[in-house]
Amino acid sequence: MLAYLIRRLFAAAVMLVVIVMVVFGIFFLVPKWAGVDIASSFVGKQADPAAVDAVRQKLGLSDPIYSQVWQFFKGIFAGRTYSGGGDVTHCAAPCFGYSFRSEQAVWPVLTDRFPVTLGLALGAAVLWLVFGVAAGVLSALKRGTIWDRGAMVVALAGVSLPIYFTGLLSLAIFAFGLKWIDAQYVPLSQSVGGWFGGMILPWITLAFLYAAMYARITRATMLEILGEDYIRTARAKGLTEPVVIGKHAMRSTMTPILTMLGMDLGALIGGAILTESTFNLPGLGRAVLDAIRNQDLPIILGVTLITSLAVLLANLVVDILYAVIDPRVRLS
Repeated sequence: MLAYLIRRLFAAAVMLVVIVMVVFGIFFLVPKWAGVDIASSFVGKQADPAAVDAVRQKLGLSDPIYSQVWQFFKGIFAGRTYSGGGDVTHCAAPCFGYSFRSEQAVWPVLTDRFPVTLGLALGAAVLWLVFGVAAGVLSALKRGTIWDRGAMVVALAGVSLPIYFTGLLSLAIFAFGLKWIDAQYVPLSQSVGGWFGGMILPWITLAFLYAAMYARITRATMLEILGEDYIRTARAKGLTEPVVIGKHAMRSTMTPILTMLGMDLGALIGGAILTESTFNLPGLGRAVLDAIRNQDLPIILGVTLITSLAVLLANLVVDILYAVIDPRVRLS
């Protein structure tokens, strides 16, 4: 188990270095090759050439590529000092630069918004795992019944309907029509009840989409596993149906579920753009959407790196859970 864990940690570290290099290339080399001046984007289109040159020197955009790559890595892991035009600014690690519009350090801006997105992702994940997996298992056990057909129709609707439609529909019915829920977001530090009330509709809306996908995958996987020889052997030994399903069948069913959960949860932690925009949540999704509108490159870069790191960590946890669920994985 220890050797397996070491291999996965080493692979994750290598992948992190590759991700940082790819992100650097996308955000700094590609614009340069396309003829886009990042320094001009920072100071604005109406700035004089002297101001553009000063910013270019401060950001190190005129340095050789290897020097820029080193400063980018150093900024993320150890902090970075910007100097130019007689002005010296230190950016603490992890340093993603400064916003082109507000001139604030990117990392504090993102950390202020991160708890909103994290709460949205974790709350929705609990709902879609519980209801999605349960619906899939019941559909597989009651194959061909009314429950099976009804659950799959609902799952098909959940996969097909976009979040901005179901989100606006839920707001119109429960918040503005029946007035059962106050859709206004309240920080958790101010009011637990207000925070829960502002998050319940986003949780349900987001979970409805993912629960539908998980129900379909769980049903298909469970039907395949129920036909395996070891399931028939377990039943022939006289084991009760709850033991056969809960101990034997579910263990194999959880493998693809964990794979999906690692990817989905990691991506959502990087920002659920449609959900946060629909419900006006001040999370990372809203931050990156505003940054795209304002062409605020450092904010987009920061969210991209956070999303990549979240997916990487989520998949590392999934790899470890694989070894817990299936001991054969430790030998691979």
